[in-house]
Amino acid sequence: MDNRELLNLAYLRAFRLVAQTGSATRAAAALFRAQSAVTRSLQELEAAVGETLLERRPSGMLPTPAGRAVLLRCQRIFAELEELAQWCSARQSRRRTATGGALPAFLLNTRRLQLFSALARHRHMPSAAQTLGLSQPAVSSAIRIMETGAGMQLFYRSPRGLLLTSEGETFVLHVRRALNELRHIPDDLAALRGTIQGYVTVGALPLGRTLILPGAIARVAARYPGVRIVTDESAYETLVAGLRAGDIDFVLGALRQNDVSSGLINERLMSEEIVVLARRGHPLADKDGLSLKDLISAQWILPRSHAPARGMFEAQFKRAKLKPPMPTVETADLAVIRGLLMHTDMLAAVSAQQLHYECEAGQLVVLDIAMQGSRREIGLTLRAGGTPSPAARAMIDAIRLTVDELGHTMRRESASIAKSAV
Repeated sequence: MDNRELLNLAYLRAFRLVAQTGSATRAAAALFRAQSAVTRSLQELEAAVGETLLERRPSGMLPTPAGRAVLLRCQRIFAELEELAQWCSARQSRRRTATGGALPAFLLNTRRLQLFSALARHRHMPSAAQTLGLSQPAVSSAIRIMETGAGMQLFYRSPRGLLLTSEGETFVLHVRRALNELRHIPDDLAALRGTIQGYVTVGALPLGRTLILPGAIARVAARYPGVRIVTDESAYETLVAGLRAGDIDFVLGALRQNDVSSGLINERLMSEEIVVLARRGHPLADKDGLSLKDLISAQWILPRSHAPARGMFEAQFKRAKLKPPMPTVETADLAVIRGLLMHTDMLAAVSAQQLHYECEAGQLVVLDIAMQGSRREIGLTLRAGGTPSPAARAMIDAIRLTVDELGHTMRRESASIAKSAV
């Protein structure tokens, strides 16, 4: 997706130590390196980012505004790597303080970490090698170095290719988080210069896809042409795994309950109830005051059994001491739901927002029955303590504005309907 070359982690560690100590000499001593090597690392890093990161003053070396932006991102990068180093040490039953110059060298090779992440994703050595333009022997050598440094096996061979061990799963989570933070540094610096750029990956759940997300994307595309937006429509569990790893910036859609230990936070934006939809001209479309008994023999399109909306739907019937109807079709795919509703007498229990345009055009109608207790909170799910990239922040702001506009529109429409009813 983002093909820019990532910054050198060893250079960033040298920069971080110089900024912390205020001296290249003291940083060199902490790193057990020559001062000239530390100075060269700083020069290479500044050349790579195109910014002066440290000011040379009589009192010492102090970070510039650009340097402070890089340091903020470095805190998160090295926190991940230091936590990973401590975890590896604990697994090896050795004590090691993984801070400052003690961070092990095998975790400071950016290219090697990229290769490890690519191999975990592709599960195929030639594919991972091709992704980074390396030979297979180079890949094998890199993995040996990683496993030796970690002191544990990270991959095993299976009929499905190279798979991560349970230790490898934990290892790659920290690696991906660190690499994803590293990718944000050029965009942080561009934002200081007044340019919002970079990639945003949005985990798009069904309740956010029809109105909120397109409206927000249109805002961002018009204002920030340098931003590239990718949407991922995977299942909630898959999206959350990507969010934890930093591969996904945030998830938009129906909110789930998150406890404190989940590492995730929710931001509520709006709420909406489930409605029952049918095609125009459906035998039930013009009937007022429908009851659940009127609907129990219908053919239903419902979410899968584990989905929260399915539980809310079935609860309607259980409260009325009725057996919930069995679905004819189980799907969350709007294209499938739309096609079935418009060409059959099936009913669907969904959010009206999901098929807003079909209802607006009169192709589908909302049946006159209330789904009690089916209100769902719609909002953003983010990683707790995370620092979104400038592009992700712009996208989040655009989503909030879009939701505000939708709220105003819905209130106007409700007022107009109430007035015409009088």
